[in-house]
Amino acid sequence: MTKMNVLGTEISVIRINDDDYISLTDMVHNIENGEFFIHNWLRNRNTVEFLGIWEKVYNPNFNPVEFDRIKSQSGLNSYRISVKEWCEKTNAIGIQSRAGRYGGTFAHKDIAFEFGMWISPEFKIYLIKEFQRLKEQEYKQLGWDIRRNLTKLNYRIHTDAIKLNLIPKTITKEQAIFKYAEEADILNVALFGMTALDWRKQNPKLDGNIRDYADIAQLVCLANLESLNAHLINDGVPQEKRIVALNKTAISQMKILTAEYGVKKLESKPTKR
Repeated sequence: MTKMNVLGTEISVIRINDDDYISLTDMVHNIENGEFFIHNWLRNRNTVEFLGIWEKVYNPNFNPVEFDRIKSQSGLNSYRISVKEWCEKTNAIGIQSRAGRYGGTFAHKDIAFEFGMWISPEFKIYLIKEFQRLKEQEYKQLGWDIRRNLTKLNYRIHTDAIKLNLIPKTITKEQAIFKYAEEADILNVALFGMTALDWRKQNPKLDGNIRDYADIAQLVCLANLESLNAHLINDGVPQEKRIVALNKTAISQMKILTAEYGVKKLESKPTKR
């Protein structure tokens, strides 16, 4: 569950079957008799018709026969229906009523945006704007998680290859750590053109290391180089030949990754993770 703030109202957003659902209950939290506001909206004939069209487009299990019966009664003074009844009678999925601490009435974002218009045109506009901001933030975070997990996975493959092929059983733990660092620097030189120590000397005021300031294209390339270096180590290729092969691969991949239709850099300058 995530939260967004629309004109001073905190609104929950949850994922249901890989779709975003927005809390209508939260949307009317600052409105007097908010729950009645939702029921009154559901009684409206235009609302019922809109919900029915949405369900027919996105829900193969929607019950059109029961929907026609409900639509014929909508708008009448005697017509009453709850969200729970609507779902049970029509097999609707666009609106859901949930119990519990974080319960309430949730609607698919398409429907929630329409409901926002009932509150006010201004509310609908800011609801859409805030939702778009929230999704952009999530996509950026997701992109970072993918890059981080990719490099982490390839790092494990790389270090395992070093452990199995380059580290004799009798050396000390300190010597083993040095070997890992040495192999990491082979990748640094192949991709960045310098060792980690060279980078620290050139950037004494920056925290972290050279890889903390890599952009998305460099991180993707680094993950690929780690995998390639692991294969070369397993094949017994000597270090001096591996670094040449890795550098050629880095140059080739960076040209592709930074091309107009390739992976774009997140920032014009390196940004610390």
